[in-house]
Amino acid sequence: MSRARIRLASAVLLSALAIGTVPAHASAGRQAPAASGSASVSASASDRADGRQNHRRYGAETIRQIPLQGAVNLRDLGGYSTYTGGRVRQGLVYRSDALGKLTEADITTVSGLGLTKVVDFRIPMEVQYDGADRLPSGLTPTSRAVSDLGLYGTLVAAISSGDPVKQEQMLGGGRAEAYMRDIYRTFVTSPENRAQFAATLRDIAAGGQGPLLYHCTSGKDRTGWMSYVLLRALGVPEGSAARDYLASNTYRGAYDAKVREGLKLSGRMQNPDLLIPLQEVRQDYLDAATAQLAADYGSFYGYLTQGLGLDLRVLADLQKKLVR
Repeated sequence: MSRARIRLASAVLLSALAIGTVPAHASAGRQAPAASGSASVSASASDRADGRQNHRRYGAETIRQIPLQGAVNLRDLGGYSTYTGGRVRQGLVYRSDALGKLTEADITTVSGLGLTKVVDFRIPMEVQYDGADRLPSGLTPTSRAVSDLGLYGTLVAAISSGDPVKQEQMLGGGRAEAYMRDIYRTFVTSPENRAQFAATLRDIAAGGQGPLLYHCTSGKDRTGWMSYVLLRALGVPEGSAARDYLASNTYRGAYDAKVREGLKLSGRMQNPDLLIPLQEVRQDYLDAATAQLAADYGSFYGYLTQGLGLDLRVLADLQKKLVR
């Protein structure tokens, strides 16, 4: 195989590792169990399939996954209880991993969601190697790239090198975890990132806007932060919003383990466990963002109004539209 083809193959494999993980079509099982040792919340024995959704209970919450063949982390963000005794409406906001590998059957399923807008948080390099979204007729994704601080390029360099010493130097010794915390802080500190999240919240709040889906590559970091912010803005308790964030480990765990196994079998990585901090979501990463939020804006409300520039009308429209 030529060097160019090796680089391309490595980059394609990586399209799910940077702020999201390898193309979801390689996962055969869909409803992935939690990975051993991951920072996921525990699911109860009451998991069940119900029509087009798989319902999985986390304590008092029910998380509603839409099973697909070409994506593993598509979920309805509705169903959560709020401080005021309300409940987030279902069928209006969806969060997902990349949609570039959807099958025809998947597209039919997604069409049934009635989406009127899809927002893509991926950077251009991810779209180039992982593929543009495959969507129902009439839908075109809106690109709102959120920075990964160069993580995707770093991973391409590390894995395509095939050098275990270089890979350890780049990702080992806590460096991968530190990189992730830095990325989460930029969700708060970067004006460009804040503008992308704010624009999406305004879209969701808009009266004429129908069901909306947003996603990144794995649907866990950029998408996870967006979901955490939206749920808290709706008055969902912090603990519930954090459990929704951590649930990506449950849905992605088995698939991500297969990715690591494939990298080892291919000879690209002697120690693919170096990637685990990049594949998982962790409370520590979320805490880095919320600590930055408190430092910069004093409170979550300050972040919404000063950091994201949302006025009281937008916040009220979110409540009116999404909470019953």
